[in-house]
Amino acid sequence: MVHTPSLKVPLVDLADGTALLTDHYELTMLQAALREGTAGRRAVFEVFARSLPNGRRYGVVAGTGRLLDAIERFAFDEDALEFLTSRGVVDEPTAEWLADYRFTGNVWGYPEGECYFPESPILTVEGTFAEAVLLETVVLSILNHDCAIASAASRMVQAAAGRPLIEMGSRRTHEQAAVAAARAAYIAGFATTSNLEAGRRYGVPTAGTAAHAFTLLHDSERHAFKAQLASLGEGTTLLVDTYDVERAVRTAVELAGPSLGAVRIDSGDLAVMARRVRELLDSLGAADTRIVVTGDLDEYGIASLGTAPVNGYGVGTSLVTGSGAPTASLVYKLVARADGTEPDAPMRPVAKRSTGKPTRGGRKRAIRRRDARGTATCELITTGEPTPGPRDRLLQVPLIRDGEVVGREPLDAARERHVRALRELPPTALQLSRGLPAIPTEIVDGGPRPME
Repeated sequence: MVHTPSLKVPLVDLADGTALLTDHYELTMLQAALREGTAGRRAVFEVFARSLPNGRRYGVVAGTGRLLDAIERFAFDEDALEFLTSRGVVDEPTAEWLADYRFTGNVWGYPEGECYFPESPILTVEGTFAEAVLLETVVLSILNHDCAIASAASRMVQAAAGRPLIEMGSRRTHEQAAVAAARAAYIAGFATTSNLEAGRRYGVPTAGTAAHAFTLLHDSERHAFKAQLASLGEGTTLLVDTYDVERAVRTAVELAGPSLGAVRIDSGDLAVMARRVRELLDSLGAADTRIVVTGDLDEYGIASLGTAPVNGYGVGTSLVTGSGAPTASLVYKLVARADGTEPDAPMRPVAKRSTGKPTRGGRKRAIRRRDARGTATCELITTGEPTPGPRDRLLQVPLIRDGEVVGREPLDAARERHVRALRELPPTALQLSRGLPAIPTEIVDGGPRPME
């Protein structure tokens, strides 16, 4: 039976808990495993992507910090349990088990800002089957979104070649996705966001001035510019394409003088307009006034403006939709489980053999091989204990130990890590043209030999 929620039910405050941000079948699997007596078997799940989006050279890990918060809040309160039992999702014994649920296992993963490649084990979750299987959906919903956004944002940052970018896609996606997108874009190198909640919640720098509506509110463009300058000062950015760009630029410089901070162009042939505006600004003595362009830009549009006199970019729709790859296509798969529920029961690898979607059994560890110049040469994934060589870099770090979060870090640490991760990739990684992953993935059974 399909249950339609009453319109009188208030919207759920996500800060209250995350346990119902999951799929129905996670709980039916749990109930069956509890009845059968296999729910307590130790299990290892891994998150990885079988491939990168078509033509992409690398992916970027983001969302880990949000995920750690979500796992901490993953608990079933009375309202959640009443919802589940009243609709027959779980029986009473399962509800009693859920009432005491807290994740007590271990999690390792690639830290935020790190690059990843096909088959990279970007997250490993170890616990009983019961407690680990319940996390599948919330893990994937957070990581698939944030990794996709960060991966697209990183390409845009590379295309911008040092020019700053502002994330301004809040009006083109779900209100909570907008906050997460701003966070992920900042990790990948965006300078600011227009989203104030991302600023409050995560400390992402915010920026913004005015839209066309502000100009249209006033009797003339001159009146609008005067009002904005009086409020925000001469360093503000004036939007100059509501009517006639050339006239607007002249008015802007007349009112603000040569210390005008910037002008923004949001329409037309941005390269042509930027050159005309630059020449005009220089002729009016406003040589230091910057030019910011916006308007349905993606990494290719940004790259095409590389020779234009542009000082910064605003990106919205393409960023929050992953620039054509709105999901990272990550999966959460069981790769090992114990033969029994005893703490010392031996573990065995398990794997799918289905056509087109096979998996490789056994818990994986990952090493990034690097040559004498420090350039990455391959992503080495092993099912045994790794033995890294002097130039190799272990990729997973502990995130949760015995249920306690140990892997939190400042957002700027992830941002700095991404810069370092890109520097060690070969030059082909930064090309926007379609191609193979920047480094190959090599999977070996057992620990690898140290690199000589």
